[in-house]
Amino acid sequence: MQNLMLERLMNMPVIAAVKNTEGLERAIGSPSSVVFVLSGDICNIGLIVKQIKAADKLALVHLDLISDLASREISVRFLRENTAADGIISTKAPLIRCAKEMGLITVQRHFLLDSMSLENAEKHIREQTADFNEILPGVMPKIIRRCVSGTNMPIIAGGMIADKEDIVLALSAGATAVSTTKESLWFE
Repeated sequence: MQNLMLERLMNMPVIAAVKNTEGLERAIGSPSSVVFVLSGDICNIGLIVKQIKAADKLALVHLDLISDLASREISVRFLRENTAADGIISTKAPLIRCAKEMGLITVQRHFLLDSMSLENAEKHIREQTADFNEILPGVMPKIIRRCVSGTNMPIIAGGMIADKEDIVLALSAGATAVSTTKESLWFE
């Protein structure tokens, strides 16, 4: 599954990150072939994923942001058995390990607030816990280069991506892709 996502990102490195119904509709009509689901609840997540899959796009669900799903391994199992989700996004390493064992694509999000959080992210990247690691904010080319160096793990730059220049800088720094909720950038 990781290879399928890498292949899709090589063709279109902008990931549509959706946080509402209107965004979902625009993402489905966009050239982005990977969609990050950043909202929903236990009742509608299956339908959201079904719509994304019907558009022949990969659907990755940010498990930490889905209402009524606890940040526990049973929630990973719920997504695997009750939706057609291709993978999960989480900040929690145990959920990433569980999802990977279940054959789902995994994206571990790292919020870089200080040098300690950067060191922790670098440790997870080196350990290859997840299939992909997402660095937030994604507008730090120097930090992206640092995270990419010495590893072959794909890095996604996310958060605060405001324009095409941010995309170009992140990709030039070595990011495999960028994720953004800014809908106009899904069509770049």
